[in-house]
Amino acid sequence: MAIQTDDAVKKDLTAEVAEWIEAFDEVVANDWEQGAALLAALRSRAREAGVPATAETTTPYINTIPKHDEVPYPGDRQLERRIEALLRWNAMAMVHKQNKYDAGIGGHISTYSSLATLLEVGFYHFFHGSYPSAKGEQPGDFIYFQGHAAPGVYARAYLLGRFDEARLKNFRHELRGEPGLSSYPHPWLMKDFWQFPTVSMGIGPLNAIYQARFMKYLENRNLIEKTDRKVWAFVGDGETDEVDTLGAIHLGSREKLDNLIFVVNCNLQRLDGPVRGNGRIIDELEATFRGAGWNVIKVIWGSDWDALFAQDHQGLLLKRMEECVDGDYQRFKAKDGAYLRKEFFGKYPELLKLVEHLSDDELFHLHRGGHDAQKIYNAYKRATEHKGGPTVILAKTVKGYGLGSAQARNATHSEKKLSEDALTGFVKRFNIPIPPEAAKNADFYRPDPSDPALQYMKSRREQLGGYLPARVVPPSTFVAPKLDFFKEWMSGSKGRAVSTTTAFVGGMLRALLKDPGIGKLIVPIVPDEGRTFGMESVIKQVGIYAPEGQKYVPHDIDMVLSYREDKDGQILEEGITEAGAMASFTAAGTAYANYRVPMVPFYMYYSMFGFQRIGDMAWAFADSRGKGFLMGGTAGRTTMLGEGLQHQDGHSPILSGTIPTCITYDPAYAYEMAVILQDALHRMYERGEDRFYYITMYNEDYVQPPAENIEAIREGILRGIYKFKPAEKGPATLQLFGSGPILNEAVKAQQILAEKYSIAADVWSVTSYVELRRDCLDIERHNRLHPAAKQQSPFIVEALANAAGPIIAASDYMKSLPDGLSPWLGTRLVSLGTDAFGRSDNREHLRRHFEVDAASIVAAALSKLARDGAIDAKIAEQAFADLGLNPEAPNAAHA
Repeated sequence: MAIQTDDAVKKDLTAEVAEWIEAFDEVVANDWEQGAALLAALRSRAREAGVPATAETTTPYINTIPKHDEVPYPGDRQLERRIEALLRWNAMAMVHKQNKYDAGIGGHISTYSSLATLLEVGFYHFFHGSYPSAKGEQPGDFIYFQGHAAPGVYARAYLLGRFDEARLKNFRHELRGEPGLSSYPHPWLMKDFWQFPTVSMGIGPLNAIYQARFMKYLENRNLIEKTDRKVWAFVGDGETDEVDTLGAIHLGSREKLDNLIFVVNCNLQRLDGPVRGNGRIIDELEATFRGAGWNVIKVIWGSDWDALFAQDHQGLLLKRMEECVDGDYQRFKAKDGAYLRKEFFGKYPELLKLVEHLSDDELFHLHRGGHDAQKIYNAYKRATEHKGGPTVILAKTVKGYGLGSAQARNATHSEKKLSEDALTGFVKRFNIPIPPEAAKNADFYRPDPSDPALQYMKSRREQLGGYLPARVVPPSTFVAPKLDFFKEWMSGSKGRAVSTTTAFVGGMLRALLKDPGIGKLIVPIVPDEGRTFGMESVIKQVGIYAPEGQKYVPHDIDMVLSYREDKDGQILEEGITEAGAMASFTAAGTAYANYRVPMVPFYMYYSMFGFQRIGDMAWAFADSRGKGFLMGGTAGRTTMLGEGLQHQDGHSPILSGTIPTCITYDPAYAYEMAVILQDALHRMYERGEDRFYYITMYNEDYVQPPAENIEAIREGILRGIYKFKPAEKGPATLQLFGSGPILNEAVKAQQILAEKYSIAADVWSVTSYVELRRDCLDIERHNRLHPAAKQQSPFIVEALANAAGPIIAASDYMKSLPDGLSPWLGTRLVSLGTDAFGRSDNREHLRRHFEVDAASIVAAALSKLARDGAIDAKIAEQAFADLGLNPEAPNAAHA
């Protein structure tokens, strides 16, 4: 009897489930968003009742938007298809032609061939070149293009008349005496065209996320108007393996960035083969993004599959699709229709019957969703209308689409040119109206300007606000503060021991933030080290940006310097993410062009975790023509006491010096920093120079001296060296170079040399070895190229013209930093530095270990004088003992 009761209950429940499903279907039919809300409410109620209701992170391997929810395509598909065919041809011809006549010049065909329709639907219907407003035209959408697809973007500019044929012929030819086209998106090389460098994998997606957040930051601070502007990031599925690509997607959902849209071009292939040959990358990415709270839209199958799905009443088609992995899908597209019929549909007799009315050729040309404008349009429309968070569109495509024998093969990424047969086949498939000989030569083709297709292209761009990509820099209205603004820090600390970090953060930065002219443009950025740098007062002053404000009462609310978050907060406190903070620095440092607002970012961080950690992003920042200040805090190998190997920086100025537009300074004193900051603001923002600054800050407290006769030393501070303290008695026979806190050690050494050894030495503050070397190289090149002209002298040589004797250069960085000047200083130069792993100890022991303390400077000076025959060698030998130095001590560089 019990069994019969259980059966009856089960039967009744089955009927009830059917009724629930029917009711749910009615809700979804009326409004799918209401269906989603209902489902979320049921899950919430289940959890409350203690019923496990874990949400699925993946959905069936079909399109997210069903056929019945699609809206009609609004464009002229006949014209759009014709334009896309011409774009494909010209993009391919550009790469093919260059490699035919300039073997090995490189380029990529296959990425754009898979991406073309995804881009074109955007260009016709979604990508705004500008937005109208009551305050005048506002900048348009930001597009982070997939870097390897650059030829397709150039081809579009060519059809629109933005480039002529000569420009296309100079693809990857930038040194031929006329304008060329850069290999990838590079604003430095094409400053009026590209906005964002993206080809270094992972940088584009990461920067896009923080760009979208920075856009909200500017809106919430009322620095720009709120518009419907979107940030579009086109990402390769293989690129998602790069940690930077997915490492910050949580930020998008946490801050509800509904202005952000990722389009992942899932062509299933990377350089060497399948992205996930043994799995499905779309499933993997869906789970990742859905788990991170993103709105996920899958565009897997084209419209020509819709009828097959409708006729498949048993669900076998979806079953077969979910049995296959990406390695299978790649193989199917690399073969032909007969192979597809046998290997894919042939597993089940019912599927063979399902497609018996289709020819092998029709089977082979069944589209993937990423090549179907109807499917893409609906995905983009839903993405742009989604509120409350970011959207990712996972679009399945074919790598090398339309390239004949190269299509979907492992080597397709490396294809640079096609055979004559392949060229002819391409022309035939895409109906390019050129004669056979022109096809074999891969001649470019652009219709007459009156052609309806070109008129349609131009009309769509006019309606969407102008051309993209385009980089426009407005005239500067920025007025930099005069040097007098910094007078408080020019007068020294009046006997108090103060670090340069405190002088900057607690003094200069706070003053800049209060300035009525530029204060609102200052963007302090810090990766969870604000208290390390003494930013409590700044946090209280301007607040930390939080898009939802401060929804809690901080525990220290009753304190003067309590923790403050605000919707219009000015500080970007990024948490423990140097890469994320650098992405914010990039968004802020390029805002003068992208938003037409000259934001001034100050990114403060542990110097050790700067260039060595985010060097690629710093290089991209330079490529973007970014402006701003990288403030390397807790700088130096021995100044950063106690922390040890992984924290002590002895090489950041060397790394920063590799970036052409990064101006590097290592100031010892607050007045030097003030001079540098004032000049930098003037040059970057008032004069519009494309440069940015790396400035070291130290946590060692010492008395900050006043600037004496600032006009006499200002040029030296800015160019890299000036005489800080001349010898007190007699002409100097020795020159001591010091940088940062080690300048104080040089001053001590000067005193020891005078008092114990009666040797007069001048002390020089070297604010920038990097800038001194660059000046030397510029002068050397000039002299080399003008052998008949009067020989010029570098600044360092002129500065030392009357300075006699050896030069002992000591810094808290590797010896190769001052060694960069050896070609111009010759054997006079002896470099002392910190070539080694760091150690945990106090400054006294660290500086002795690395041989950069005052005693080591004195010993090095005496040893050099002895080698030069200026003093008896026995004096130098005795000095080592007198100074407590062990000549047989292990070399720190190998310890």
